[in-house]
Amino acid sequence: MGSTLQPFYLHNSLPLTLFGHGKTTKAIAERIAKAIFFDDSAEKPYVDENGFEVYPANLFDPDKSSLEIPSPGIPPSNPLIKKAKNLISEYDLFLAPPFALHPSPLTVWISGTNGKTTTTAMTEHLLSSYGAQSGGNIGTPLAKLDTRSKIWILETSSFTLHYTKFAKPDIYILLPVKPDHISWHGSFENYERSKLKPLSMMKEGDICIIPSKYSSVKTDALKITYDSAESLAKKMDIDTSKIGFKGAFLLDALLALSVSKILFDKTDYEKINKFSIGAHRQEIFTDKRGRIWLDDSKATNPDATIEALKVYSDKKIHLILGGDAKGADPGELFKYMKNLDIKIYLIGASTDEFYGLCKRYKIECIKCEILDIAVQEIDKKHTEKSVALLSPAAASLDQFSSYKERGEKFKKLVLNLS
Repeated sequence: MGSTLQPFYLHNSLPLTLFGHGKTTKAIAERIAKAIFFDDSAEKPYVDENGFEVYPANLFDPDKSSLEIPSPGIPPSNPLIKKAKNLISEYDLFLAPPFALHPSPLTVWISGTNGKTTTTAMTEHLLSSYGAQSGGNIGTPLAKLDTRSKIWILETSSFTLHYTKFAKPDIYILLPVKPDHISWHGSFENYERSKLKPLSMMKEGDICIIPSKYSSVKTDALKITYDSAESLAKKMDIDTSKIGFKGAFLLDALLALSVSKILFDKTDYEKINKFSIGAHRQEIFTDKRGRIWLDDSKATNPDATIEALKVYSDKKIHLILGGDAKGADPGELFKYMKNLDIKIYLIGASTDEFYGLCKRYKIECIKCEILDIAVQEIDKKHTEKSVALLSPAAASLDQFSSYKERGEKFKKLVLNLS
């Protein structure tokens, strides 16, 4: 993994403070011996499995902390965040002077609302032979990445960007930004502001690829803008007819190819076409009767669900919808669905809200509350000529531990149908 982290604050008598006892902060503690945790779920102080002290959140004293780093999902409204005096992000800790190791790898940050994971994975696929490694929101915390890698490709959430004050990417890839995580950020404007934040930190010699609606945002980086997959392909001189991905995945592929072209002047069509789309994003499978089902559990906002529905707009659609809506406005989704041949099967915390919208837009629907019942109900109506989707337009945490668990349960339920 490289040398032990030894920035200036380890010479301070005060410890590094970690907010939240989760994957990101645990990984940081493993790299830094002098660290303590404060966690909302801790009822009394204890020592964790790795020997680190964990305290209830209400015991945090900002005057006894050198730096504070939050788990990315902790919102700005949390009392720990409000009390912190020296708050920085995981990215600041590992990538920004005076905190970070030197020299740090070249970094490519990939953000946006939908497609971050696929674009990050595609970029790593293309650049793996050049010593690239992916991490961040895609699953591997920065503390676990190899500091000897030449390139870090980081799927970057709006949560992390909100807390980042010093770090910047060498290349910033921004997919389209749509309403999401409104309850966390407080407004779409705040969410959007977090997504655009890296632009203000980038320097001459850095490069960003961003939607053209943000062409007026100030940055010292070289700016490449796009309106669509086709416009980006034209600017980057990439032949879309040689790419095997369509729809939303075409833009993901083009952005990954653009990074490869910027860094190594190479457009490897053969290699990108060998990339396999990950699970739970428009993943097609069939049941024992040959009927088509789609696991799109990663569609956690309305715009992602619209993109999935576009592919099947000429078919009868059975759609499982609902979960934790995160404060996003689903109006555009329901306006889009009213012109489709569709029936909605509602689950999760948003059931009543989405039921009211179905009635307003005269869309056939049924309250199922849980995934098991939704699959059972679809089974009664689904044919070889229709398509059934789990594309919930909402997060999973009201009923599941993650979108992955939700998707895996969905596939298991379907494959167990007689």
